[in-house]
Amino acid sequence: MLSGLFYQFNFPFPTFFFLALFRLAIMNYNTCFHLLLAFFIPCSVLCLAMTARNLNSDQFALLEFKDRIAGPQNVLANNWTASTSVCNWIGVSCGILHKRVIALNLTSMNLRGTIPPHLGNLSFLLSLDLSSNNLYGLLPKELGQLHRLKILRLSLNSLNGEIPSWLGNLHRVRRLQMENNNFTGTIPQTLVNISNLEILNMGFNQLFGQAPSSIFKISSLKFISLFRNSLSGDLPNDMCQHLPKLEVLHLSLNELSGSIPSSLGKCSNLKYFSLYFNQFTGIIPRSIGNLTRLEELDLGLNNLEGSLPNDLCHLCPKLEGLYLDANELSGNIPSSIGECYKLQMLSLLENKFSGLIPKSIFNSTMLEGIYLYDNNLEGTLPPMIEAPKLNVLSLHRNKLRGNIPNSILNASMLKLLDLGDNFFSGPIPETFGNLRHLEWFRIANNYLTMGSTINHEWTFLSSLTNCKNLTRVDISENPLNGTLPTNIGNLSASLIYFYAINCELKGNIPMEIDLKGKFLPKDVFQTFRAHHSCRIMHFVVHQDC
Repeated sequence: MLSGLFYQFNFPFPTFFFLALFRLAIMNYNTCFHLLLAFFIPCSVLCLAMTARNLNSDQFALLEFKDRIAGPQNVLANNWTASTSVCNWIGVSCGILHKRVIALNLTSMNLRGTIPPHLGNLSFLLSLDLSSNNLYGLLPKELGQLHRLKILRLSLNSLNGEIPSWLGNLHRVRRLQMENNNFTGTIPQTLVNISNLEILNMGFNQLFGQAPSSIFKISSLKFISLFRNSLSGDLPNDMCQHLPKLEVLHLSLNELSGSIPSSLGKCSNLKYFSLYFNQFTGIIPRSIGNLTRLEELDLGLNNLEGSLPNDLCHLCPKLEGLYLDANELSGNIPSSIGECYKLQMLSLLENKFSGLIPKSIFNSTMLEGIYLYDNNLEGTLPPMIEAPKLNVLSLHRNKLRGNIPNSILNASMLKLLDLGDNFFSGPIPETFGNLRHLEWFRIANNYLTMGSTINHEWTFLSSLTNCKNLTRVDISENPLNGTLPTNIGNLSASLIYFYAINCELKGNIPMEIDLKGKFLPKDVFQTFRAHHSCRIMHFVVHQDC
């Protein structure tokens, strides 16, 4: 009978059988669909309700923050209102899916007030940036609940109290920036728990005690700055064994002591290293030559001794700044200094370096400043073949002798030239006026003389009238034995200091000085002439008639 029915509708039996099964499946599908729909709708409503509640929680936390904050233009008061979505508030970012607050960026808005504990309820927060404001008070412990946080920037405020130990609970933080505040106390050991930390900046606070060795074991660190605190004690000997990624180590202006760790060379990615103004002793470790990526080395104002490593520039060719001033370093300046082809600043002042200034010192055409004063350097000043960017050449208080080379004019961008307190002799070049950017010119305390002139005028001063930015001239204590040129009144209108003490100055003071009104007011000019020495507007001469 069934088979007859199949053939009546021209369906073979198997086809009908499968159609029957398909219809049955459709009926079951509709039943399942309705069952799923009945289950899904309440869940969706529930999820939406939870999202709304969570958003209300985020909104409440931020409104509490707003109530404690004042701003000069009431930015938050006018923008953070209940009538708009929290995700549209200024400085607030929300997640795409869950619409929870994930970032709060209120940097540089001149906000004033305290940080409320309610911010700890922003449980999805990834980034909190309140830097460059006028926030004060303590950090609420509730911020330790922000377990998703990756960036915490509180720098450039007036926050105080101790660095809280609960910071160690923020395991995911990568950037921790708290510099330029008023934090006190010691650095907590718990920071070692922030195992993903890349940037640690607590500089310019009032921290004291020993820098915990644990922070030098966070292998993810790329940047450490604890400068301008009162930290003391030694640096751990194995400091760099655990910091393979470190690029910046800034510990200047503290009270750290001991020797510079020999393991320093294992910080192979280091680009900036500064221990300026501490109490370190001993020698500069030779392992510093392993820092082939080093760009700036600042060990100034310590008590380091010994010599400068001969191969420093050969091994560290990327050096741009070398600051070793105010130590007890001695020996020669190595000729390999010329292999620092990228060197911009060289400061070896106030040491005990002796010997000659190496000719190779001017090899770097990038040099902007050379500070070698207060040493025991001797010999002549090497020729400057090319110094196109040199702004400062400060060599005073050494034992240099001989003529001032005309090649100094190749440093056409010089602003400060100080060759004072040496044994330079011979005539003063009359071409100094070609250094048209010159602001500070000092050759005092040498044995310099005038060249052969008919009227014994100090003609080199005439050339300086081309230096329109000149503020200071000191030619004192040289046997110049001559007269002031009449065009001295044409010296730079910006000139503040002119010293010519004990220079065997002869004759009268030119009237042009008075006429220009740059140095001597008219009512004191006669007094100046009568007493042969006067100090008006820092114009000082000792005249020997």
